[in-house]
Amino acid sequence: MKEKQHKVLEITDLKDMLKKSGELYGKEIAYKLKTEVPGEYKIITHKEARDNIDYLGTALIKMGLKGKRIAVIGENRYEWGLSYLAIACGTGIVVPLDKSLPENEIESLIVRSNVEAIIFTKKYTETLKNIKKQGLGKLKNLISMDLDENEDGIYALKSLVEKGKKLIEEGNRSFLDAKIDAESMGIMLFTSGTTAMSKAVMLSHKNICSNIMAIAKSLKLNKEDVMLSFLPLHHVFECTAGFLYPLYSGACVVYCDGIKHIQSNLQEYHVTAMISVPILFETMYRRLMKTIEKKGKMETLQKGIKISQALLKVHIDARRKIFKEIHDQLGGRVRLFISGAAALDIEVERGYNALGIKIAQGYGLTETSPVVAAGSDFFYKEGAIGKPLPGVSVKIHKPDEDGVGELVVKGPNVMLGYYENEEETKKVLKDGWFHTGDLARIDKDGFIFISGRKKSVIVLKNGKNVFPEEIENLINRIEGVKDSFVYGKPEDGDEKDPTVCVEIVYDPEVMEEMYKITDKEEMYKLFSCKIKEINKTMPAYKYIREIDLTTEELIKTTTSKIKRHEEIKKVLKRKQSRKI
Repeated sequence: MKEKQHKVLEITDLKDMLKKSGELYGKEIAYKLKTEVPGEYKIITHKEARDNIDYLGTALIKMGLKGKRIAVIGENRYEWGLSYLAIACGTGIVVPLDKSLPENEIESLIVRSNVEAIIFTKKYTETLKNIKKQGLGKLKNLISMDLDENEDGIYALKSLVEKGKKLIEEGNRSFLDAKIDAESMGIMLFTSGTTAMSKAVMLSHKNICSNIMAIAKSLKLNKEDVMLSFLPLHHVFECTAGFLYPLYSGACVVYCDGIKHIQSNLQEYHVTAMISVPILFETMYRRLMKTIEKKGKMETLQKGIKISQALLKVHIDARRKIFKEIHDQLGGRVRLFISGAAALDIEVERGYNALGIKIAQGYGLTETSPVVAAGSDFFYKEGAIGKPLPGVSVKIHKPDEDGVGELVVKGPNVMLGYYENEEETKKVLKDGWFHTGDLARIDKDGFIFISGRKKSVIVLKNGKNVFPEEIENLINRIEGVKDSFVYGKPEDGDEKDPTVCVEIVYDPEVMEEMYKITDKEEMYKLFSCKIKEINKTMPAYKYIREIDLTTEELIKTTTSKIKRHEEIKKVLKRKQSRKI
């Protein structure tokens, strides 16, 4: 039986997407941007955004960049998206770069990707001038998003937009009439990791557009929606679902002022939807619950949940009315949170949904453009990452007795391959199936449950597997725990199992406020007791045997995934773990 899905606008490539959605939503607000005057905003309609893309693309072609590779680097902002689409929709191949990389890694990726131009924010001016001066790679043109006029050999994006406008008025149609090959590489993205380990993923317009349509069939955005852009735009999850999908659906995008300003941004922009990582949604939820607790309203909340659940059974949804005070703290209009990149705490997932804020878990990878599966407007199961998106096929490769094996994916969203790396491409693409490296199981209803990364699983001598991510999710619920990292410590002798250990990043302020503890010895005693309680809920082979406490943040990617290989080296070098 075919799953329920929304009707969607059919598109072939990103240029086609801009044209068709622009005809539908031209007058709607595409971007609401802060100005230097508090409380005043610059409004950009969908038509204006598309016109500016045409102007910039025309100017880039006039510069001699037709068919070339052009990088984009910078903070989330309107000009980033403008640059991305001006490159991708008729100029050349767009190469988004991670804004958090150090100078040597930016240099390496510029050389590896053979980019001839880069569009950037002022933070990177000196770095890029140095790289160009050294004559490394093919980099010739620097384009700043912040300059008002060309200066010191650097082009101003504003000037190029104006130049492109004049060229079009004079009859230049080089960009307007450019044809897109939807099957060939249009986007080059580097996977997270060190430069030596990162791979350049080749994506086509077909890859990205098939994913936009598949998301739209599952989770509907419309012209009334306001999407808060928070995750880095170079990351394909934010790029596809948080930038391109709102443009496709006529929604409005606003930009977050930073992690400390999320709640105020939700309020001032009256945000309806947001994409982020679990740790952010979990932190927000726990803060809301603490506020309710301090006001002595927890009992009232629990009664409200019981009443609203009873009403839902007779198809009356009164949650927004019953929990108006909580909704108002989030701006009053939030209806959809999409969580990805790691497992979401099931209690938090349950909590948001009980309050009438839909939180959908999504799963994907750079190599799959990115979304493979997600919760939808039509079906849902707690703890699952949903079902495969329409048009995407999944299966479990070599399942064990519990049905857990590697998740493999097939569909139009699967990458073309890794750039200049046939060996690595062959490792993951076999008979059209992409091997994700993630372990999962699929239940009888078709819902997918992720167990953890194949590379991070702790394998015991009896063949049993310990999935660190599952245990971390339990530990992270402990008050005072900011983060945790579960790993297997190698033991001397081949016959011995690795010892399951945990590194806990604790919050000193919470420890003092909640437990009245400042002494680290007391903290070890407290957390040892808490871990023993968690151990009782698991089979003995999964028991955590050693604990290490620190205030030092874990080494992570820009989407908050633990760099396990690097973190384990750090923690083993420290040699501070203690037996529980």
